[in-house]
Amino acid sequence: MDHPFIPGLELSRRFYHEAVRPLVHAHFGDLPHTAARLGGGSEVLGFDTTRSADHEWGPRLQLFLRRHDADRHAHDIVTALSNELPKTFYGYPTNFASAGNDHIRHMEVTDGPVFHRVDVTSLDVWLTANLGFDPRDGITTLDWLSTPSQTLAEVTAGAVFHDRTGELTSARSHLSWYPEQVWRYVLACQWQRISQEEAFVGRCGEVGDELGSAIVAARLVRDLMRLSLLMHRRYPPYSKWLGSAFAQLPCAATITPTLTAALAATTWHDREGHLATAYSTVATLHNQLSLTKPLDPNTRPYHDRPFQVLHAERFSQALVASITDPELRTLPLTGAVDQFADNTDLLGDRTATRTLTAGLSPPSSAAST
Repeated sequence: MDHPFIPGLELSRRFYHEAVRPLVHAHFGDLPHTAARLGGGSEVLGFDTTRSADHEWGPRLQLFLRRHDADRHAHDIVTALSNELPKTFYGYPTNFASAGNDHIRHMEVTDGPVFHRVDVTSLDVWLTANLGFDPRDGITTLDWLSTPSQTLAEVTAGAVFHDRTGELTSARSHLSWYPEQVWRYVLACQWQRISQEEAFVGRCGEVGDELGSAIVAARLVRDLMRLSLLMHRRYPPYSKWLGSAFAQLPCAATITPTLTAALAATTWHDREGHLATAYSTVATLHNQLSLTKPLDPNTRPYHDRPFQVLHAERFSQALVASITDPELRTLPLTGAVDQFADNTDLLGDRTATRTLTAGLSPPSSAAST
């Protein structure tokens, strides 16, 4: 790359104001619209680097029109931009083409139209396609729990470049964080995950299975990181950016060395000791939230077995007891969809996530508001 790297959100902001908006105005006048860069892509979460520029990255954005304007003008806007956008913008090609393996990369063209990534649609269509619902119509319990936290992050992060009507800003505000009762439930389910495996680090090691013990420890580290993000009201991203997002938390400087040591340990005793320190630290964070009465953050033996655990179910049970919403109190402790499923294809399918989540809940939950 022979030009300075421009972070994707800044590149897209310039692209809208300097290239896209003038062309739209020239052809369609003062057509009401909203412009933003949301959805998939490392730049939306602010984690893009020069490496990101090798595929599905570049000057791109969404242009949202009113529904009747989208039906009438979307195709013509896409065509006008294809024909008249510059071939490059700040040194980056505006043309995107298939690179195989479902990857789209940007590559320069010298003649003819560009295959740009200005997605022109209506806000209701985009929101429903990405979330499975339109938050402006209200958000149900099923909506919250069937939407992966990565998706919620993709819609509430990114950048809005123009929103004269305020509709996108309002929609993002509704999604900015879980309602308190849902938050308590999701936290309870995350603690429950930890409680179900915290004794296995020692049990695997006791029978000589250090590899199995290390795998369990890695799962627990991941769950502690996600729990910490949830405690700080941050939507946990998917695995590629989980560590980067965790590193931005105020508690990261304290907890990261302990989690790193747990992963690097070669014996289950060391592994267990580092995790015990991490458990107590995160338990103290829980007490600071004041969502429940303070709980003892110290570890203790696992029943009569010589394994040190937090008995994390104590935190889960306390949170469930604090939930006043009658519907949430009846739900199983499976949580949001990405707390009980991690298949990438499934989590990318809104119909599948809604169907699967609804299937784990009492019939009334699908209609809850």
